[in-house]
Amino acid sequence: MIIDSHCHLEFEPMASNLKEVINRATKNNVKYLLSISTTDESFDKILQIIKNHKNVYGTYGIHPHETKNYQSLTSSQIINKIKFNKKIIGIGESGLDFYYEHSDPIVQKKIFIEHIKAALSLNLPLIVHTRSAESDTYNILKSEMKNNDIKILIHCFTGSKAFAHKLIDLGCYISASGVVTFKKSKDLADTFLSLPNDRILVETDSPYLSPEPLRGKSNEPSHIIHTVNFLAKLKGIEPSFFAKETSANFFKLFGELN
Repeated sequence: MIIDSHCHLEFEPMASNLKEVINRATKNNVKYLLSISTTDESFDKILQIIKNHKNVYGTYGIHPHETKNYQSLTSSQIINKIKFNKKIIGIGESGLDFYYEHSDPIVQKKIFIEHIKAALSLNLPLIVHTRSAESDTYNILKSEMKNNDIKILIHCFTGSKAFAHKLIDLGCYISASGVVTFKKSKDLADTFLSLPNDRILVETDSPYLSPEPLRGKSNEPSHIIHTVNFLAKLKGIEPSFFAKETSANFFKLFGELN
C-alpha cells in the first residue's frame, strides 16, 4: 500500500478526469490520497471531492503565495473551516516561500503562525511549504514547538541536508516528491539517503513535478510508484517494504483512515 500524502486533485487536468485518475492510482497500489488546500476556492472543491470519493481526504490551508489575499486570516477562522468535516485531517499547506515575491514575507510569517496555532488547538498535523526560507522556517517552528507537541510534515522537501536534519531533530516528518528522482537532484537524493526511514513520507504534489521517467508530463497520484521505487533502491530495500514504512509514518501523523 502507498499513500500519496500531498496532491491537488482539484487542479486540472485531474479534476476533469478524477474517476480515471483515482482508478489508475488504485491499480498502482495507491490506497489513499490527501488533497491539499491552497485557497478557500480550492478547499470548497476538495470538500466535494472527499464527499464523492471514499479514499480521498483533505486539508484546509492557505499557500504562502496566496497570503496577500488572506492578510486578516485567524486561527479561529481556520479551525471553523476544519472542525465540521472528519475527512479534513490536516492543516495546510502553509509556510514560507521567498523564492518568488508573490506575497510579502511579513504577511507570510503572520499567516504561517496562525496556521500553527490552529494545528495546536485541533491537534492536527501541519503541512509545511518552505522554499528559500530555511532560517525563518526553522526559527518559527522551533519557537512555536517549544513546550508544544505539534505534528509537522515538511512537504516536497528540496532543502539542504543540514536543514533536513535540524527539522528531524525538532520532531518533523519529511516528504519526498518526484524531484528526488531528477538527474540533477543528487544532493537531495543523498539527503534522503541520510534520513531515518521512520520519518519519511512520499507524495506527488500532482499535477506538478512528475518523477523520472515521466518528467515534463502532467503528474498524478499513480506516478508516485516511480518515487517509491527510486527511494527504495537508494535505501537498498524492497519497494513494498519502503511503501509499508512510509504508509505507517503517514498513519502516525494523521491517524488511521477508514
